[in-house]
Amino acid sequence: MMSEFEPTIITFCCNWCAYAGADMAGTSQIDYPPNVLIIRAMCSGMIHPNFVTEALMGGADGVLICGCHPGDCHYLEGNLKTEKRAEAIELLLEDFGLEPERFRLEWVSASEGKKFAQIAAEMTETLRELGPSPYKP
Repeated sequence: MMSEFEPTIITFCCNWCAYAGADMAGTSQIDYPPNVLIIRAMCSGMIHPNFVTEALMGGADGVLICGCHPGDCHYLEGNLKTEKRAEAIELLLEDFGLEPERFRLEWVSASEGKKFAQIAAEMTETLRELGPSPYKP
């Protein structure tokens, strides 16, 4: 019997809000899929589009970037930089022949553990429906 496909989601979280939100989900015992592999960055503005394409070309089924809400960035405008980069990432996905649903940008505050868990569950389900990345080894 064949097992159900389980996607791998590389998740970049800013240290100050989104990572704390993911931690809040854990400490509040809010379940979210183990498909989400978190990489903590000081700011979402530090996530260069190359990191996203490298993850996807390396076999990740999706990439999620979570940062502070606009206006709440610890580094003032890092999340606005991320928002602009997200547009470039979406164009790159098209160039690589990947569905736009394989990338997602979300704003998550330190108190939004439930929101983080919901985003993780939604993205996992979306990627299950899409199936494995064509770049998966």
